[in-house]
Amino acid sequence: MGLLSIIKKLREKEKEIRILVLGLDNAGKTTIMKRLNGESIDTVSPTLGFNITTLELDSYKLNFWDVGGQRTIRPYWRNYFEQTDGIIWVVDSADRERMIDCRNELLSLLKEDKLAGASLLVFANKQDIAGALDDEAIRDMLDLSLLTTHHWAIKPCSAVTGDNLLKGLQWLVDDIASHIYMFT
Repeated sequence: MGLLSIIKKLREKEKEIRILVLGLDNAGKTTIMKRLNGESIDTVSPTLGFNITTLELDSYKLNFWDVGGQRTIRPYWRNYFEQTDGIIWVVDSADRERMIDCRNELLSLLKEDKLAGASLLVFANKQDIAGALDDEAIRDMLDLSLLTTHHWAIKPCSAVTGDNLLKGLQWLVDDIASHIYMFT
């Protein structure tokens, strides 16, 4: 039995999935995590380090690492890459001015060897704000159609209303499970 087979069998028993939640500051990462966890979103402040949240979905234990997105924190993101199964990239759909910065950070992130094979879910957040870009416009601005290194999907959502959060999360879990837990 090869090492890969042993690792897969160990993971089958645990059925744990590690998800990194990243994006520029003020995109809504922590608000999304609070909404998914059923917590109040009335008081959300910028994440200066990281938050860990564990949720259950289907038969999987999901461990989320929500890491701050301020420019000064971004160089430290790489400290969280180890054993990441999925990435949730949160985009502020109403912030047109920073879309190029958002694209550059995402494309740089996806070049990291430790994230090879990780599934990517892009949440086009803040769809409840008038004038927000739709998911197709964001897909084009982030050049997602050119992405061949990762399985990916983009979902329009609102952390405030909760719209599409579970649908997006379900896609991510299903995609990860299809290549990690393929024999379960």
